[in-house]
Amino acid sequence: MHEFSLVESMIELVKQSAAENHITRVTSVKLIVGKLIMAQPELLRFSFDVLSGGTILEGATLEIEERPLLMRCQGCGNEYAPDFFEVVCPECTGIGEVLSGKELHIEHYEGDSGEDDDGVEGGNGATPPAG
Repeated sequence: MHEFSLVESMIELVKQSAAENHITRVTSVKLIVGKLIMAQPELLRFSFDVLSGGTILEGATLEIEERPLLMRCQGCGNEYAPDFFEVVCPECTGIGEVLSGKELHIEHYEGDSGEDDDGVEGGNGATPPAG
């Protein structure tokens, strides 16, 4: 279950960024996950719920945006969404290059600074290390 280590790294990145931005409580996190990362959303959510307990992320919501596998043929330029293990171009059987599906980053997070404000948003697309 590599989801646990991915979420552990993500939480550390958010905590570090939140501290730098004087955020005392994180209320939501949006994570972008490509199909090739092979991370199961339900396991990411479970790991987030477990690991965020007792931190400034406790009770925060985790939004996960999954990115599909999308490829472009290096021969004919055709863009296609292949089956996971059938990555050759359906038009000419050429070799494809990955356009989408390898993403893994925090798109943004939201939280409170402890002052009388309407919330703070942070995040710069940091990528948790692959687990």
